[in-house]
Amino acid sequence: MTIERKLLSTSPSGGATDVADVFSTDVYDGNGSTLDITNDIDLAGNGGMVWVKSRNHAYNHTIWSSETTGNLVTHATDAINNAGNQPTFNSDGFTFPSSAAQWVTLNQSSKTYVAWTFRKKEKFFDVVTFTANGSSNQTISHNLGSVPAMIITKKTNGTNNWYTYHTGLNNGTNPEQYFIELDGTGQAQGANANLWNNTAPTDTQFTVGSAFNSGTYVAYIFADNSSEDAEEQMIKCGTVSGQQTPNLGWEPQFLLMKRTDGAGDWRIFDSMRGLTPAGLDDAQLRPNSAEPTGFLGALGLNSTGFFSDLNGSYIYMAIRAPMMIEPKAATEAFHVNASNGNGGTSFYSTGFDVDMAITKKLTGGVNYISTRFTGRNWLRTEGQNAEDTNGTFQFDVNNGVTKLGGGGNGNDPYVTYMWKRAKGFFDVVAYTGTNALHTINHSLGVAPELIIIKMRSGTRSWSVFNSFSASGYRRGQLEGSSSFGTDLRTYDLSNGYGMASQPTSSSFRLEAGTLMNGSGSTYISYLFATLAGISKVGSYVGNGSYQTIPCGFSAGARFILIRRRDLNSSEWFYWDSARGIVAGNDPHAYLNGSGAQVTNDDSVDPHNSGFIVNQVSATNINVSSAKYIFYAIA
Repeated sequence: MTIERKLLSTSPSGGATDVADVFSTDVYDGNGSTLDITNDIDLAGNGGMVWVKSRNHAYNHTIWSSETTGNLVTHATDAINNAGNQPTFNSDGFTFPSSAAQWVTLNQSSKTYVAWTFRKKEKFFDVVTFTANGSSNQTISHNLGSVPAMIITKKTNGTNNWYTYHTGLNNGTNPEQYFIELDGTGQAQGANANLWNNTAPTDTQFTVGSAFNSGTYVAYIFADNSSEDAEEQMIKCGTVSGQQTPNLGWEPQFLLMKRTDGAGDWRIFDSMRGLTPAGLDDAQLRPNSAEPTGFLGALGLNSTGFFSDLNGSYIYMAIRAPMMIEPKAATEAFHVNASNGNGGTSFYSTGFDVDMAITKKLTGGVNYISTRFTGRNWLRTEGQNAEDTNGTFQFDVNNGVTKLGGGGNGNDPYVTYMWKRAKGFFDVVAYTGTNALHTINHSLGVAPELIIIKMRSGTRSWSVFNSFSASGYRRGQLEGSSSFGTDLRTYDLSNGYGMASQPTSSSFRLEAGTLMNGSGSTYISYLFATLAGISKVGSYVGNGSYQTIPCGFSAGARFILIRRRDLNSSEWFYWDSARGIVAGNDPHAYLNGSGAQVTNDDSVDPHNSGFIVNQVSATNINVSSAKYIFYAIA
C-alpha cells in the first residue's frame, strides 16, 4: 500500500488502486423483500453497472446502470424494461426495493443469485448512453481514459442485438471490421462497415455506423491494462486458443469468454462461485441463455493467469483477483470462532470473504483444512492422506464461510480459524507437479517466511519450510515430529525434499521429486509472511522460565502457533483468544494430532506487543537453550 493511500485513504491519480474498490462478485439468497448488497463500492458517487443472474433458476441475466432507468436482458433483443423500481445505487453497494421481486425475479425467496458490480473508473470501466442518428460515421465520446478493448452495446428504446466490439476479434487484426453478439452463440462476423465504420476506438471516443439506426443506446466500455504498471493493472482483454496459458501477470477472479471461430456460448466464471486450478469443475453462467449454473472442467487458475483447454479460439475479458493491497488491520483478514456445534450447517460471519479455514472438534478430532481454491475438498493436518471430497466448508458466500454438518451433536465444541488471502499477509497456491525444476508463482508480494505444502492427489507427507536460518530455508513436517533439517542451500536435493533456491516476492522454486513436485500430481501450498502490526513469523530461543515474544502488535495476539524445531518429539501447538489467551490456564491443541484440547496448563500469557511463553511440562515451549519457530496474528 502506498504512503498516500495509508494516510489519506485515497490513491494516486484520483482513482482507486485496489480492484476491490471497483469490482465485486456478490452471491446472495433472495428474500422477496428489501435487500441490501454491501460491497463497499461507491456507485452513488461514481456510477457504474450491476449485472445479476439467478444461480439455481432459469431467470434472466439482467443489467442496470447509473446512466439508464430500467433493466436490460443480455440474452434478449428487447428494449429496456422500465417497469417498477430499479435498485438504488448506494455509496457502498446497492439495494433491491421490496417490489423488485415482483417485476424482475432477482430477489425471490428460495432462489440463489450472483451480482457482478462494475464501478466507473478511468482505465477500468465506463458506461455511456447516446442517441444514434443512423449515419455511417457517428462518434461517441467516453471517459475511459484509455483505448477501449471491449464495448458491449444495446438499443434501449427498441429491439436490437447486443453488438460487441473486442480488440481480439480476427486475432487482433483490424478488429474494428468485426463484431460479435452477446445475445447469441454465433461466431465473429466481419466485413461490416455499418457497425464501427471500420474505425478503431480511441482514448476519447468510438465510432458507430448506420447499423445503429435512429434510437437511444447504452454502451458498456472495458479497458485493457496491458501497457500499465504491473502494480496498477486490474483488467485485461485478449485471446486464447486450444491448450494455452495466457500470462496476465496476475491471477484473475473473473473471466468472460466467447468462442469466435465457431458457434458457442458466452461463459462467465468467477472465483466466488468456483474458479479453481486445473482438474476441478468450474461454475459457469451463460450470458446468451437464462439457464442456471452449469459446470465446466476446461479451465485452471494460476498466479499469473489461467489455463484453457477449450476447443477453438476465444476472446476473454479478465479482472484481477483482490491481492493488490495490504490489509489495514488483522480483523480484515483473520477471524477465529469458538462455539458449540449444532450437528448441522453453520454460517460463520467474518466481515471478509474467507479463502482458507481450519476447524477442529475440541473434544477430539482431526484438524480439517479447506480452501476456496479446492472448494469443498479438505485435507487433514495430522495425516498424509490424499484430499477428501466429502466437504467440510462451503466458500461460495460473501463475508464469511459456511461450515457444513459432519456428525457430532449440538454440544460438541469446535474452533475454526479463517484467513483471507491478502498482499503481504497470506496466500494459497495450487499447482501440478512436473518432476523437473518447477517455478511456482504466487501473489503474496513479499518473500514468504513460512511455506506449507501437501500433495492433494496422493498419500505423501506435509512439508514445512521456515526462514529462521539466516543462510536459507529449512524443511520440517506438519503431520510428524521430525526436527527441521539441513540448510536448503546445501541440502541434498536428489531426493526431492527441497527447494531449488530462496523464495522471492513472486515465486518459489522446487526440485524434482514426488513429495512436492511429482509429474502430474496435484499440490497445494500455503504461504505466510510478517506484516507489520498484523502478523509475525519468527523464532526464539528458550530461557527455561518465561519470556515475552515481541511481534510488533498493539493489543496482543489472537492466534499463536509454536513448534520446537531442534527436537523430533515436538508438536505444532496452537492457542487463540476466542478460547482464551489469559493470565491463567489457556486451552491448546496441536495440528499434528487428533486429541482433545488441553485446558489445565498456563503455557502462554497475553502481552500487548505479542505474547508471553512460560515453561511448563505440558508443552515445553520455553526449554532453556531450545530453539522454536512461531506464527502469530494480532
